[in-house]
Amino acid sequence: MTSDVLVLGAGMVGVSAALHLQKRGRSVVLVDRRGAAEETSYGNAGLIQREAIVPYGFPREFKKLWRYAFNMLPEAHHHWSSLLGNAAWLFKYWRHSSPERLAASARAARPLVERCIIEHRALMEDAGITDMIRETGYLKLFRTNERYDQYLRQQEEVKREFGVGFEQLDPAALRKREPYLTGNFAGGLLMPDPVSVADPSAVGKAYADLFTRRGGKFITADARTLEATMDGWQVHTVDGPVKAREVVIALGPWSDEVLRRLGVRVPLWVKRGYHVHFRVRGDAVLNGPTFDIESGFVLAPMTRGIRLTTGAEFAHRDAPKTPVQLEKLEPVARAMFPLADRVEDKPWMGARPCLPDMLPMIGPVPGHRGLWADFGHHHLGFTLGPATGRLLAEMITGEPPFTDPWPYRVDRFR
Repeated sequence: MTSDVLVLGAGMVGVSAALHLQKRGRSVVLVDRRGAAEETSYGNAGLIQREAIVPYGFPREFKKLWRYAFNMLPEAHHHWSSLLGNAAWLFKYWRHSSPERLAASARAARPLVERCIIEHRALMEDAGITDMIRETGYLKLFRTNERYDQYLRQQEEVKREFGVGFEQLDPAALRKREPYLTGNFAGGLLMPDPVSVADPSAVGKAYADLFTRRGGKFITADARTLEATMDGWQVHTVDGPVKAREVVIALGPWSDEVLRRLGVRVPLWVKRGYHVHFRVRGDAVLNGPTFDIESGFVLAPMTRGIRLTTGAEFAHRDAPKTPVQLEKLEPVARAMFPLADRVEDKPWMGARPCLPDMLPMIGPVPGHRGLWADFGHHHLGFTLGPATGRLLAEMITGEPPFTDPWPYRVDRFR
């Protein structure tokens, strides 16, 4: 089998890139070891985060760093066994989280984030699933006046700089919006721009179905078999090699593994995360994704129930699961909302692919003709997949890109 482009990885990022290349006349083969949107793209809060221009930086306060290091805060968990492997990356992440560098990353992320809902809506219209979009916004809760005031000052700066809107909610307004929330909250911020979906994996699968309906090929293969040929690239399947002139690495947290085999080093690490679903007690309703800022978890209404998602776990990508954050957070979540029994016996775990400057890598891989990158979306793979897929497709086909791709170049850390 021969095509114009191989896209390795069928998560939200890869499927979106395949659709945009297909739209521009390229024949595309989409490659994954599993089905579409069954890895990292399965396990998020279902948000398309139009507000998330400023990325999640590494804490700079010594007191907070100390508490993170010894796993004293439920929003993060660190494996000491991974320190040897990730110490250099953590230091780079810390450096890029300085106020000046974080602001630079935010400015670079802005053109992508501003298009996230636009590009998702376009694909949803083509796939016939616009009814999946929920105009929920994104609610952030604060338990103390100190944290509320601090966050509010930060958000006012973001609004001035980037035009990200928000609404302040006092405790009475919180109760009106989410009448089944319990506990003492100092207030909340409603981010009105984000939208959400009740099943992010179903969205990814619908995009993959659109791709195949339009004539695209979706095959099962191991991306680690990728190798260069005289005139392009190929991967091996049980039915023989699949070849193309160009290949896109959209493998999320596995992208660096394939690139290393080609002699390419990138500073990719992961933040692991967990989720579990709960049934609700009685007729309780949660109207939209809700973020408990000080406890570091999100409750989101999903098709399978109320999804509790954790913050970051710093560990080797393939280390055994250690869902201690869920164990710490479940009692807090139950005190906040009337959760009943768990839906699953075991929690889900995934890995967010992260680069030190919190920006993805989009573009050609230097020194390897026809090799392209589309990975490292930090916490925003589901949000940004369609936007970065469009940008990459424009670059591959020679169409004028909708934004300057320079900030996302592969060799920016050299």
